[in-house]
Amino acid sequence: MHTLQKTDPEIYDAIQSEIIRQRDGLEMIASENYTSTEVMTATGCVLTNKYAEGYPGRRYYGGCSHADEIEQLARTRACETFGAEHANVQPHSGSQANMAVYLSCLKPGDQILAMDLAHGGHLTHGMRLNFSGKLYQVVSYGVDPDTHRINFDQIAELAREHKPKLIVAGHSSYPREVLHEQFAEIAKDTGALFMVDMAHYSGLVAAGLHDDPVPVADFVSSTTHKTLRGPRSGFVLCRKEHAKALDKAVFPGMQGGPLMHVIAGKAVCFKAAQTPDFKTYAQQVLANARSLADSLQTGGLSLISGGTDNHLMVADVTSIGLSGHQAEVALEVAGITVNKNVIPFDTRKPLDPSGIRIGTPALTTRGMKEDEMTTIAAWILDVLKNADDTQRAERISGEVRELAQQFPIPLQPE
Repeated sequence: MHTLQKTDPEIYDAIQSEIIRQRDGLEMIASENYTSTEVMTATGCVLTNKYAEGYPGRRYYGGCSHADEIEQLARTRACETFGAEHANVQPHSGSQANMAVYLSCLKPGDQILAMDLAHGGHLTHGMRLNFSGKLYQVVSYGVDPDTHRINFDQIAELAREHKPKLIVAGHSSYPREVLHEQFAEIAKDTGALFMVDMAHYSGLVAAGLHDDPVPVADFVSSTTHKTLRGPRSGFVLCRKEHAKALDKAVFPGMQGGPLMHVIAGKAVCFKAAQTPDFKTYAQQVLANARSLADSLQTGGLSLISGGTDNHLMVADVTSIGLSGHQAEVALEVAGITVNKNVIPFDTRKPLDPSGIRIGTPALTTRGMKEDEMTTIAAWILDVLKNADDTQRAERISGEVRELAQQFPIPLQPE
């Protein structure tokens, strides 16, 4: 018997149930992935016992020699992976990575120009209930109403009119490649600093398969999961001139002791992202996304912007008579996990929006390829077009389980 099963059976049973859910279903939420056994081993190690306030060589606690070694490896590997001048690997999440950038270069009341949440942005890009929307004056840009692609003419016009202190690029649900140099030119012309939130596509950048923000941005923030396949956490890259302010914003400005066990997992993740196998994985993520998008559109589902250049796609399910919430629930019965999502110019409420967001990183980690995407697209279409037919969805869930069991998830550490 596992010791946790003996001491806390409720938690043990819940974890086992989650393992079964992940093993037997299809995880298609674009921000989720399966991290490796090696990353899970690092994040579950004895480093969780260690406080290490400060930075390597400048700690406020004793006994940090091994913590220093691990954090320095993580920082060095992050810089190597992305060609950056400086890295801070202490932020606990992507949201805190973004907060660190803001605190390092903005004062309350300063103006930022960032992507509207409904058009593909993130909560921390100025959503009114988020700290970013409360502390700063936010001007939002969006996508073209016809093409659903970023409207650079609008961004340039807004930047000239409002003179923001910071321009933010990046997204959480934009299915096209972000052209960072065009943002950088607008920032330069209007005297703004330029930040890129590459949380969703950092793995594609690491593999050399997406436009690279590092050469043109003052700051680049990211999570370490999603397409990067690391632990649930964050980091920031920046130019040397911003390094001191950024580090002060993280500690002591925003956080106390870093999570050294998670930083160890990040170091493992960054090393893995430098390998040929990782590039092969990232190439397959893109191939799977294109295949899935093509099959869904051929089957009559409307995709925002008409397809995808990256790892995700956003479908407007109102075209087949559903809301995003209804679509999410119907697919979950069939063992397919997606998330409801607002679409550009959505007139519905966020908890019952017009769309769903679908991604391929997790399925690709399991080893699935284009043939599997064709099969999965057919299941998605069948479920959505017969959303009230629970028996059909349950039958498909059996087929989903059979497919999933052919592609094992990474093993849990003992």
